[in-house]
Amino acid sequence: MGTTKPVALVTGASSGIGAVFARKLYARGFNLILVARRRERLERLASELRGAEALVADLAVDTDLRHVEEHITAEPNLEFLVNNAGFGSQGRFWEAGLEVQDRMHRLHVIATLRLTHAALTVMLPRARGNIINVSSVAGFLHNPFSVSYGATKAWINSFTEALYVELKSVGSPIRIQALCPGFTLSEFHDVLGIDRAVIPRSLWMSAEDVAEASLRSLEKDKVIVIPGWRYRWFVRFQQQLPRFVRHAIALKYGNIRSRP
Repeated sequence: MGTTKPVALVTGASSGIGAVFARKLYARGFNLILVARRRERLERLASELRGAEALVADLAVDTDLRHVEEHITAEPNLEFLVNNAGFGSQGRFWEAGLEVQDRMHRLHVIATLRLTHAALTVMLPRARGNIINVSSVAGFLHNPFSVSYGATKAWINSFTEALYVELKSVGSPIRIQALCPGFTLSEFHDVLGIDRAVIPRSLWMSAEDVAEASLRSLEKDKVIVIPGWRYRWFVRFQQQLPRFVRHAIALKYGNIRSRP
C-alpha cells in the first residue's frame, strides 16, 4: 500500500459485523483491505473509508482463497486480521444440500485456517499483530437443523484457543480471539428467513456493540469473548449441565423456524 501505516484485513466486510469492524479499525488509524463477494457493496464501503482496498473474493473457492493468502503474505505492514466471512443454513443435515454443507466448512474452517496461517507468517517475524476469528454462541451448542454451523463454529473456538496457548508457549505478543456473539442485528438472520419476532428483544445485540466488546476484550488479551451478560451466563450455565439435559433442551428449544 506504499505506506508505513498498519494494515487490517477484514473478510465478510460488505455488511454486518465485518463492516462495523472495518469502520472501527479505520477510525483507529489502520489502512484497510476489505474482502467480500459483493463488489458493489464492497466498493461503496471502500470509497467511504478513504484509501481502503476492495478485494472481491469468494473464500469458499480455492483460487480466490489463494489470491487473498498471497495478498496477506505480500503485505509487510499487516497487523490485524478479522476472519468474519460466514453464513448459516437451516434444515436437517441429510436433507440440506451437500454443496451448502461443503461450502460452509470451506468458508468457516479452511479459509480461517489458511488466512490465519498466512497472517502469522507476516506477524510473527515482527512480533506484532492481532487476529479475531468470528465464531458464535452456537459453537457451544448442539442444535438440530444447524449441525454444520454449530460444528464449524466449535472448530473455530477450539482452533483459536489452542493457537492462543501455542503463541503463549513461545512468548509471542500476538493476540488472538474467538468472538462468539449471539443474535446480532444484521443481514445474517434475514438471509436465513428467521422471524426476529420469535426471539425476545432482550437477546438481540447490535453489530456495533458486538465489535466494540471484541476490541475491548482484545486489549485485555481475552481469547474466548461472548458479548452480552445473558449469553455469558447461558454458556456457563449450560456447560455445567449433564449431557442428556443439554440434549433435551436442544430438542425442545433448538430449532428456530423460518418465516412461512
